[in-house]
Amino acid sequence: MFCPKCGSLLLPKKIDGKRVMACSSCSYASNDLEKTKIVEKTVKEKEIDIIEGDDSKSLPIMEAECSECENKKAYYWLVQTRAGDEPETKFLKCTKCNHIWRDYS
Repeated sequence: MFCPKCGSLLLPKKIDGKRVMACSSCSYASNDLEKTKIVEKTVKEKEIDIIEGDDSKSLPIMEAECSECENKKAYYWLVQTRAGDEPETKFLKCTKCNHIWRDYS
């Protein structure tokens, strides 16, 4: 709902013990909550596939230092973990100890 006076978004608020929809810009408050429906939406976290066993042998290898064993080579793969307009997340897996980490650069 929008404020009929200034056009700002109306937010739920308690005034004198009553729940009303109030404007944050001007003094307008609507006590007509019967028409207002507040919905909370939760987003399920995305599951990320982990490459295990012989599947990693087909992945490309790059120069990257493992923080666990200091090996200088790692398999890597890209996963779109955020919104489509943001870059992919690069996952790396050490060729020696199989430690997995993310590279956000």
